[in-house]
Amino acid sequence: MAGILTLTVNPALDKSCPVERVVPDSKLRCGVLRLDPGGGGINVARVIRRLGGDPLAVYPAGGPTGLLLQDLLDREGIRHRPLPIEGWTREDFTATEDATGRQYRFVLQGPTLSPREWQACLDAVGQAPPESGIVVASGSLPPGVPEDFYARLARLCRELGLRLALDASLEPLALAAREGVWLLKPNRRELQAVVAYDIDSHEELERAAKAVVERGVCENLVVSLGAEGALALARGLCVRLPAPAVSVRSRVGAGDSMMAALVVGLARSEDLEAATRLALAAGAAAVMRPGTDLCQREDVERLVAAGGEI
Repeated sequence: MAGILTLTVNPALDKSCPVERVVPDSKLRCGVLRLDPGGGGINVARVIRRLGGDPLAVYPAGGPTGLLLQDLLDREGIRHRPLPIEGWTREDFTATEDATGRQYRFVLQGPTLSPREWQACLDAVGQAPPESGIVVASGSLPPGVPEDFYARLARLCRELGLRLALDASLEPLALAAREGVWLLKPNRRELQAVVAYDIDSHEELERAAKAVVERGVCENLVVSLGAEGALALARGLCVRLPAPAVSVRSRVGAGDSMMAALVVGLARSEDLEAATRLALAAGAAAVMRPGTDLCQREDVERLVAAGGEI
């Protein structure tokens, strides 16, 4: 398998717990608190590790929350390189209501990064070990980081001969797409940002996706369609694949699990269709887990072997 480096510019300490019911103006007595290392690229690295890979996670970290994040990654056996910053690593909080199963997700703003701090993230990619053939960048940009950050990363990866897999939102994604990347995993709304027009039907979605690949924006494109599955496109390939039918416990981390499995499949030299089937199984396996947990390898393998149903 090709070496993989993940970059998370806005990592988080993810906290989750159950509560009987969420009501205003009352003390809410919560159950056992769960702590997980989080943020797009860090979640991707965790899933890659669970699927048999050995990624290197690069991320800025600061304050007591940053130290706890590093400790949690150590416990999971993830190789990681924290980049020191002045601000404190952010926290996210998810409460699951026992009475209804509904989730309430509070995503806090990350610390403001100085130009020196966000440039250090790019420099770390430039100093990547020689076995790192793939760079996965995933997640939001914190305050202080320019919207063209991922575009700068795309140019850097092209200069270094690295393959960039990108999962980002709206304008940062659209700016990076202009530079060209190896793999994009947008949802419908994010694809609209790339093509700069509204998509109102399945037919328009397919036409827009084909245009992105034909223009050379990316070599591999997987449009995530949630419960409807995914649309996978590459040169000579355009296939819509269904999502596995599973019971949903939590939607946290499904997209990151998909991205990780996509990269693992492609890094193992599988074709895009096979990698997308693995990704859909990973996304489904993630929603089967409670709170902020991610997919487990045994669930992914059972879903793949069962053709999408457990």
